[in-house]
Amino acid sequence: MQNPRLVFGFVVALYLLVFPYHPGLRSPNELCRLWQTRALVDHGKISINDTIAEYGMVGDLSVVNGVLYPSKAPLLSFVAAPVYAVMKLFGPVTDVTQVYWSRLFLLILPTLAMLVFLRRFLLVYLSPLIADTVIATYALGTMAFAYSQLFFSHQLTAVLLFMAFYAAWRTLSQQWKQWGWAVSGAFSGAVVATEYTGALGVVCLAIYAAYAVVTATQGTGQQKAMALAKVGGLVLLGSAPFLGGLMAYHQSAFGHPLTSGYKFLNDPGYQEWHVGGFLGIRYPDPSAFALSFFSPLRGLFTLSPFLLLAFGGLRKLFREQRALFVFTVTLLLGNAYFTSSFTYSSWGWTTGPRHLTPLMPFLLLPVGLALQWLLEAKTFDGRVGFGIAAGLCVSSVLVDGALAFVNYIPDSHSTALFGLAVPLFRAGYLPPTVLMFLKAPNGFAGTLAILLLVGAAAIIGLRLAVGRAREVAVAAALVVLVHVGLLAGLTKHHDADLQNVEFLKKVWMTPPSS
Repeated sequence: MQNPRLVFGFVVALYLLVFPYHPGLRSPNELCRLWQTRALVDHGKISINDTIAEYGMVGDLSVVNGVLYPSKAPLLSFVAAPVYAVMKLFGPVTDVTQVYWSRLFLLILPTLAMLVFLRRFLLVYLSPLIADTVIATYALGTMAFAYSQLFFSHQLTAVLLFMAFYAAWRTLSQQWKQWGWAVSGAFSGAVVATEYTGALGVVCLAIYAAYAVVTATQGTGQQKAMALAKVGGLVLLGSAPFLGGLMAYHQSAFGHPLTSGYKFLNDPGYQEWHVGGFLGIRYPDPSAFALSFFSPLRGLFTLSPFLLLAFGGLRKLFREQRALFVFTVTLLLGNAYFTSSFTYSSWGWTTGPRHLTPLMPFLLLPVGLALQWLLEAKTFDGRVGFGIAAGLCVSSVLVDGALAFVNYIPDSHSTALFGLAVPLFRAGYLPPTVLMFLKAPNGFAGTLAILLLVGAAAIIGLRLAVGRAREVAVAAALVVLVHVGLLAGLTKHHDADLQNVEFLKKVWMTPPSS
């Protein structure tokens, strides 16, 4: 059970198998980008008026003098253009096939590739058992799974931001030459061109790099400043193509290199969310903070409770890796401020607090340090603590993984697991999978997806519990029961829950009869 290949095989199988998409929802966040992709290839334009005339209206738009554009940062639309162009060579393209292949090449495969680099990073500080556990739990038990399965920008931003960090980390450790800073800059520029709010993570990365460079440079203040200036120049050089392209896009579409589409939102109802502050980021709201982290419907720690272990690992990170501690805390505080200051109600129909997705990979090191400390503890309390931590990992996979099978979760629901996912699955509305393209019965394919998820959770639990004291397994099982039981108890089954279930049945891509 110590061989990680089995659990990672389950991870890859699930990423490639499930396909949560329902054409009847006309998902605005996805289709506005993909309509721009079609406009680029079919008409050579960044505006999407012609595409809308051909294929129908979508949401999440900006309008300038009657000309329509997606309100999103543009990189995801542009990198999807080659995928769409190749698809056209093989015949007509539907929104279903375009969504699938675009997700596969731009979200799913990059996420799986990132796991390789994430493992290399974690293995420097953690044992293979702990590193593999937190990576598998991250892959299936956080929003990484959900947003690799949606053509949203959040998971690609997480991938790009981690790779920007990885390049900087490798360069700081002198495993890469100085050109590594230009690589980090290129990934950082791509982050901002993919998601405007990703700039927050880039700023935190800059603080980490500056702190690490200054503390590692021997000599006078002038020498430290020169070293920092050299690094900054290389980073700017690497980021220039992406930032320059983004500003050129803004100039062409919105009349100024620093003006984004949020200034020209087509739907008046969305405009108030972005008024005041920076892109709508104002002063913190305690309610938004509490809901983002602890809401029964989409709270970060409610759905992925194993991430709470990060707070236990920060002390050890402070003692052993001061620069990484500064980076992690800065990133955590910055994201906490952001999620508390932006309009919570604007996140609608999503799994978890989606804007926190880029934060997830950077919590894994302190999570792993906490797990490793508990594993090495020889006392009864330490063994129970390790069992609790193991249970949090298993429960995160079962809960957040199941929600990724649905992935379109109405705001008015009480809880997503027992209020939405379980009722749908019980009624035969099982997770859509790519096997539908092969005309496989969805009863078989959807059940296979559920069994793979349960199997992955079981493997994670067994790898942590087998060969250890009985109290580890008992504590882990109790934690899973308590977490799942709390979600069941918080489910209201009120009118909104029932109506939302019936609505999703009407638009479900693979109903029981398929």
